[in-house]
Amino acid sequence: MVPGLISMLLLSGCAVGPDYKPKANADLKVPRAFVASDPSEADAEPLDLAQWWREFDDPVLTNLVDRAFAANLDIAAAAARLAQARATLRGTQGQLLPTADVSGSANRSVGNQSSSFIDPTTGQTVSRGGDTTIYRGSATVAWEADVFGRIRRSVEAARADMQSQAANLAFAQAGVASEVGLNYINARLAQIRLRIARDNLAAQDDTLQIVGWRRQAGLVSSLDYEQARQLRSQTAASLPGIENDYLTAVNRIAVLLGETPGAITPLIDPPASLPLAPGVGAPIPAVVVQRRPDIRAAERTLAAEVARIGVQTAQLYPALRLSGSFSGSATTVGNVINDGVGQLVAGITAPIFQGGQIRAAIRGQRASADAALASYQSTVLVALEEVENALKGREAAERSVTDVSIGAEAAANALIYAQDQYRAGLIDFQALLDAQRTRLSSQDSEAQARAARATATIQLYKALGGGWESAPTPAPGPYEGGTNSKTRP
Repeated sequence: MVPGLISMLLLSGCAVGPDYKPKANADLKVPRAFVASDPSEADAEPLDLAQWWREFDDPVLTNLVDRAFAANLDIAAAAARLAQARATLRGTQGQLLPTADVSGSANRSVGNQSSSFIDPTTGQTVSRGGDTTIYRGSATVAWEADVFGRIRRSVEAARADMQSQAANLAFAQAGVASEVGLNYINARLAQIRLRIARDNLAAQDDTLQIVGWRRQAGLVSSLDYEQARQLRSQTAASLPGIENDYLTAVNRIAVLLGETPGAITPLIDPPASLPLAPGVGAPIPAVVVQRRPDIRAAERTLAAEVARIGVQTAQLYPALRLSGSFSGSATTVGNVINDGVGQLVAGITAPIFQGGQIRAAIRGQRASADAALASYQSTVLVALEEVENALKGREAAERSVTDVSIGAEAAANALIYAQDQYRAGLIDFQALLDAQRTRLSSQDSEAQARAARATATIQLYKALGGGWESAPTPAPGPYEGGTNSKTRP
């Protein structure tokens, strides 16, 4: 029997089930270059995306992102899940080691003929007669020889799960950074649109007042006055919506920073220009997509599911367990070990008939691995789609800024000419109002186009998976750190 056990232990280096092998880029249909980029530059160095928000050169934005990394609750939850996965991995690794337990007791019996008295010299109670004290002790040791790799596959799965949670934490950090940036752009855009609308409203108030005077003097008709009043009311009606856009963006940033809505409004209230979107001149190879945390998380999930096929497959094979025990009892502590008895047991458990349950579990786990593979491939394709769309969006936004800026300049010049010609009596009042309306629209469109360029840039950085490498390690939560624990006396 002993040689047979030795042979089985020598086989403990084997682990049943498939060995996981990462998929190649070709298997995942990752192209050499993005359609929206120059194929000749596909092998060039990728952009430095670690701290993309600093490229906007806006201290307020940088401060908000740094605060979000430290206090965002989604990041805190992801960090806690990572800590939980690490603890699970450590617990699973412990299954590879032997377990040991000890126990002891003392039992005092007083016989029928016993008597007790107090020693006057010491003051202690002394018993004599039928008194008996029995000391007992025991110890057990157990270990499972992982012959067919069930435990090792479990450790492999737990490690992959932990790595997946680490990637999920990075994905949460990247998402929070981009969401703070996008809402910050929206807040600054709302401020600029409010300024444009209020400036135009003030000019329209002056125009309405002048038209009112001219109407009283009989120089213009009531039609001109009502048209001026309509334009003024239309501009005023746009203000509440823009103010709401501003508050919505600022409140969202506050929540992202783990604060109550309105808590950071004083920080953003001082008007500022839109941060200048940095250029995206460096080539971006498609392999950069592989750095995205969500792709890493999906790949590690697949690895865990493949490892669990081995865990289920190992149930088909015998399990070898070694155990030892020792117990003893004596009237003195020193004799407990001398009078004790120990035993060593080697046991083998093998499935004979399980009604197909084990093979059904294996098939189910293989199906789960196939689902994880499909999810992984889908995640890669969606990432490719997002990068392509972001590249095109950035390009379109850049062209739009150029064209809209030309239009805004032309509208401003046209208003000056319209005002001069109206004073000279060369055009009617409706033409002047149209020029004012066009100028307001073009100013608003120019601000939105610049914001769209900044937004497209942030979305591109997010699509490329930037914004998590430099994020600080989240602090342990109150329960993980033990600050909420209480020890009873």
